[in-house]
Amino acid sequence: MRELKIISYNVNGIRAAVTKGFVQWLQEAAPDVICLQETKVHKDDFDPKPFEALGYHCYLFDAAKKGYSGVAVFSKIKPDNIVYGTGNSTYDSEGRNLRIDIGDLSIMSAYFPSGTTGDERQAVKMAYLDFFFNYIHEVEQQRSKLLVCGDYNICHREIDIHNPISNKDSSGFKPEERAWMEKFFASGFIDTFRYFHQEAHQYSWWSFRANARANNKGWRIDYISATKNLEKNLVESQLFQQVKHSDHCPVYCKIKI
Repeated sequence: MRELKIISYNVNGIRAAVTKGFVQWLQEAAPDVICLQETKVHKDDFDPKPFEALGYHCYLFDAAKKGYSGVAVFSKIKPDNIVYGTGNSTYDSEGRNLRIDIGDLSIMSAYFPSGTTGDERQAVKMAYLDFFFNYIHEVEQQRSKLLVCGDYNICHREIDIHNPISNKDSSGFKPEERAWMEKFFASGFIDTFRYFHQEAHQYSWWSFRANARANNKGWRIDYISATKNLEKNLVESQLFQQVKHSDHCPVYCKIKI
């Protein structure tokens, strides 16, 4: 067996992150696989050379709308198979899902919709959650060892948000969203960070407003979820809260394969 280091990171624009030292940090962190969300770049406008120089095979799935959404997976291990999207044209046009298969392990970079702009997008988000729940279990029938890495745009429990009382009706912490997370984990997935860490004040996203990050008034909305059959393979998980190329921080997990 070997240990695999995996990172999930919403970079809020990969080109902006590069100007803030993202490539140098990636060289030091040296994950085997990094899943990115909100890359905000069309594949024709992306320069893979700095990442290829670090030994990564780079795969991007962009949105039809320029400068919007988009996911990527960079892997030091060449995948056996790459799956772009889910087959649902509505969500695939927003560049939300990209999966690589390495041996019997599958790793997905997923960027769930945000509902913060109003009722219309909240409805899109809830429809996506219903679709994704069914889709990921269909994938699991074929690829039973699965990691779903990404920005879920939902805090699961009160411990995952700095002020659960004032945010109880906010998108990202609505009862129906939290109920979906409960259902998702109960259906055979492990929240790898909470598997190792039960302490409070552990967040992965902070608003740019009101000095939220300096005051650690955050939300934990980024996850690496593992199928239950990988439980014995989990080694450790962390949030790299000191890493600041984005309004999110990287989520880290090490597993044995």
